[in-house]
Amino acid sequence: MLGTAAVPDHRSRFDTMFTCPKKDGFLPLLILLASVLPSGCDQPAALHSDIAASRDWSERTRASQGRVVRMAMWDGDPQINQWMRLQVRPWLKEHFKIDLQFSGVRGHALVTRMLSDIEADRSSGDFDIVWINGETFYQLRQINALAGPFTHLLPNARFIDWQDPFIALDFQQPVEGFECPWGTVQMTLIHNSETVPDPPHTLQELESWIRMNPGRFTFDCSFTGMTFLKSLLPGFAERKTDPVLSPDAQTWKTVSGRLWDWIRRQRPYLWREGRTFPEDVAQLHHLFSTAEVDFTMSNNDGEVDNKVAQGILPDSARAYVPDWGTIRNTHYLGIPMNAPQKDAAMIVINYLISPDAQLQKLTPAVWGDGTVLDPDLLSAEWRQRFESVAGRIRVPPAAQLRERALMEPTAEVMIRLHEGFREQILEASD
Repeated sequence: MLGTAAVPDHRSRFDTMFTCPKKDGFLPLLILLASVLPSGCDQPAALHSDIAASRDWSERTRASQGRVVRMAMWDGDPQINQWMRLQVRPWLKEHFKIDLQFSGVRGHALVTRMLSDIEADRSSGDFDIVWINGETFYQLRQINALAGPFTHLLPNARFIDWQDPFIALDFQQPVEGFECPWGTVQMTLIHNSETVPDPPHTLQELESWIRMNPGRFTFDCSFTGMTFLKSLLPGFAERKTDPVLSPDAQTWKTVSGRLWDWIRRQRPYLWREGRTFPEDVAQLHHLFSTAEVDFTMSNNDGEVDNKVAQGILPDSARAYVPDWGTIRNTHYLGIPMNAPQKDAAMIVINYLISPDAQLQKLTPAVWGDGTVLDPDLLSAEWRQRFESVAGRIRVPPAAQLRERALMEPTAEVMIRLHEGFREQILEASD
């Protein structure tokens, strides 16, 4: 089976659970996109005039009263779902009479659905807001599926530093007003402070720790694990100036080859001797919470406090960013080009980037998602409130983490990582 070495048929359900998927669905979708894409990524002129119709914010607000706004979002976290349904939705209903509804659609399924709309020339689509970033944003821009630019029309956009490269670029693709930043996070390693009081901070220290503690470290073979590998890539470049963010073929071959060699060296000392890897980060959290491994990881620096509060991770869990740095990532909200309620969608998005909403979701008990607002652009009162968020106690301050933040490379790098990991590591074990 892909992702595991040859194993006997009598393996347990627990063994079976920890296998990596055979396909991630992304490459087949790219082939489909390539067959229908128009040349270039320029948005139609009519689309620009549609979203940027000359009306002031009060007119948009009046036009949005009583509207139903449908949002496509990842619905895999109960706390996020609860906040959106029990806090955000009632607030919008009370203040704007907007009925915010949710659908659990994301990633390539969302792109496929919107591509079908384009091919069928559907003028009124299923969604008014889409929660996206990275590969999904790249694909939707390729097929001209997003309305915009619109972010310059949002009153609360004045609190965002649009020159910040972690906001202005989504996996190295300029945002250009076609999606609005909603939250920002940075990957962290999470260690058990009781068994590993002084975690490794350099790649050499990590390698030594893994060899001295066989079976106590691993990573998943889904998004979080691949983001961990992305964070390692710059360390394998010949020079800091090598184009790791958007590598040419030769650079990728060299840098990725060193990464695969590093993994092969560690493999015999990983959990279960590297014969299998957790399918996703939830399974890695499970291994950590049951003390099978001493490390887990997260793409959200605020998640450690969040998951301890939920009882998913032990109280001894602590998060940190090692010296080599980790990927900092922003997620966004977009408006489909055929959204029926564009004005109401903008009202919702404007609230979601307000200081009030951003502070709520920054709180670990609510979500623990980082803010996209620049503290220097906020009032002194709001700045103080953001600096004293309750519950963030198991991770260094966000400003300290940012000193070791790495930019997301292009979406193609993640595709290459998935494929390379499958070919060089998973399939090589069969």
